Amino acid sequence: MRLLHVVTLLSDDGAYGGPTSVATGQLSECAARGHEVELVSLWRGSTPAPAHIGSVPLRTRPARSLLPGRFTGLMHPLLVRDMWRSMGRADVVHIHAGRDLVSLTALGLAVLARKKFVTQTHGMVEPRRRAAARLFDLVYVPLLRRSRGCLVLTERERRAVAEVIGPEGPPLLSLPNGVRPSCAETARYRQREREVLFLARLHPRKRPDAFVEMAALVHRRVPDARFTLYGADEGALPTVRRLIAAHRLEEVVSYRGALHPAEAARAYEKAAVYVLPSVDEPFPMTVIEALCAGTPVVCTDTCGMADELARRQAAIVTDGSPQAMADAVCGLLEGDEGRRDALVKAGHRAVEEAFSLHAVTDRLEEIYRKLHCGTSAVRSNSA
Repeated sequence: MRLLHVVTLLSDDGAYGGPTSVATGQLSECAARGHEVELVSLWRGSTPAPAHIGSVPLRTRPARSLLPGRFTGLMHPLLVRDMWRSMGRADVVHIHAGRDLVSLTALGLAVLARKKFVTQTHGMVEPRRRAAARLFDLVYVPLLRRSRGCLVLTERERRAVAEVIGPEGPPLLSLPNGVRPSCAETARYRQREREVLFLARLHPRKRPDAFVEMAALVHRRVPDARFTLYGADEGALPTVRRLIAAHRLEEVVSYRGALHPAEAARAYEKAAVYVLPSVDEPFPMTVIEALCAGTPVVCTDTCGMADELARRQAAIVTDGSPQAMADAVCGLLEGDEGRRDALVKAGHRAVEEAFSLHAVTDRLEEIYRKLHCGTSAVRSNSA
């Protein structure tokens, strides 16, 4: 099949996060299975956009801010033509749809071109009460309803999307995120530097401030531990810097900006612990990537995969308080190697059995084939 994915933004700092890595991962696996694939997106970076990401061909235009908002108003006029041409060649169109101009344009063009398309919302489509969001939804929601199926990560996302699109919307199809299990098979845990890692956007929902508060508590018990924050600033950096100064942690806690995805992989492999303090995170790719790298994970109980990880004893799930996260980190830094090894091995098994890109793509191919053959979409209650 000829498969086209549309995602809002590619960048050299990974600013758009999970949707971008999910799209490229899905397409790379589809390409390995013999499908003809293409990814259309805006590009933002210090260098020209690459022609490919691995085996995935890219069609990009420089991102321009046409409306207010970090991602909402990004667009380039020529991207409209690019999407139209690419859709003309595609058997199936897959739109990674947030509330933004790129997604809105892709949905509109897919409807105009009478293409068979699915959407994937990545936790980005939730009920909004602001006037601007309601005005946007007057156009956006009817187009979203025209998809043959909407892919959701969790039951929480299913409920949110259902509230937005209403009962006349498309089937809501469960599809987890995944990574290549080969990395979990080859990664080996070793005694690493005593570095605790935060790798996410510096947005209030990600709670980098809680990470700094946790660092202050751990530092009292493990003085040689070091703490590093990576990620694009989305408003929380001043608070982070203020807390570092208030706790006198300048020699202990450092912020090093955003990372290119390839550099992020090395950061996981170097760290002794990965901590994600964010709340209501639908399905964080960073947690899966850390597990894949053999890095012990500490997360909160509102993470979309927390129950699965806790059941498998593949991560330490906390209530998200700085004290609880500090206790977990200290246990990993000071505890016995046998416990850490068991946690890492359980994380590898979770990647292989629950978060494998191979299994995810099996499911995705089933959906694509039904669309391509003109049959109805997969039942909404399918796993």
